[in-house]
Amino acid sequence: MAGGDGKDKKVEQTEYKFATKPVEKTGWEGFTTFLWNSETSEFLGRTGMSWLKIGVFYIIYYAFLAGFFMGMLWIFYQTLDMKEPRWLNSNGIIGSNPGVGFRPMPHTNDIESTLVWFRHGEDNGNWEPWVERLEKFLKDYKNDTVTSDMVDRVECGELASRPPGNNQICKINREELFQGDCTAENHYGYKNGQPCILIKLNKIYGWVPEIYNVSKNNLPEKFPASIKKAMEENVKNDKDALNNKVWIECKGENPADVENAGELIYYPDQGVSANYFPYRNQGGYLSPAIFIQLTNPKKGVMIAIECKAYAQNIVHDSMERRGLAHFEVMID
Repeated sequence: MAGGDGKDKKVEQTEYKFATKPVEKTGWEGFTTFLWNSETSEFLGRTGMSWLKIGVFYIIYYAFLAGFFMGMLWIFYQTLDMKEPRWLNSNGIIGSNPGVGFRPMPHTNDIESTLVWFRHGEDNGNWEPWVERLEKFLKDYKNDTVTSDMVDRVECGELASRPPGNNQICKINREELFQGDCTAENHYGYKNGQPCILIKLNKIYGWVPEIYNVSKNNLPEKFPASIKKAMEENVKNDKDALNNKVWIECKGENPADVENAGELIYYPDQGVSANYFPYRNQGGYLSPAIFIQLTNPKKGVMIAIECKAYAQNIVHDSMERRGLAHFEVMID
């Protein structure tokens, strides 16, 4: 061979090793190898150093995340007042139109229902649960030891006709509210099929009713005749202070309901005094309420009742239940 000594030179061969597919282990052997691989010293697919690095990373990450959340929450709480809402009346979600509620409500299993349905009588009646729920709601109304914070609950005279002083709220007069059949001793009339329904105004912070005045002739066109008559009687008897109230009228929703409902009696009066307002989250404050009693309702039929509250700054909307309460009564 040219340039050589005639002998073939041996060419050195280099051996290249490419990655090979690891041996697949299945079943129990594969699981135990995943838990601990003695060949690579890996636990759950990671070495000790790898677990240490990822552990430190997530500890720092979640510590900063928790700190950021707590910091934002602390800043948020600095903007809140524990007693007064930040957005009041028309600026808030609740609005400036008080709702009207009724008690007793149906069982929590029927939370969407507004039907007061029971069987009266001594032997086979099932009215007791309704009385128990009503009595449970009225517990604070009968409790003289309700806590208060720098606020005195005072007697405000007949039907709360006298305004309270500074840092005072009118106390619910139990003797006025609980009378006639609307007492626990008389089972609130349910046993005899003449139920008492509690009607109350819901709380809205800072809301003050704008009262109608029959003397100023500022009553709306469709103002209830029964309320107008009561207002005129108070003026005639020199009891104008009793007209300083949010009036409430309850009646059957339809002509047939009016007939089936029969006579309704209000205890202690057909409305709640304006001296119970405003609500400012005072300790011991209770929503003003009255009872209506169905004295001779027709049995075995469902009676739709609607109760409306009347003040110049109360708007009624039957579809959205604004300024009124709607419920049904059925007595077997």
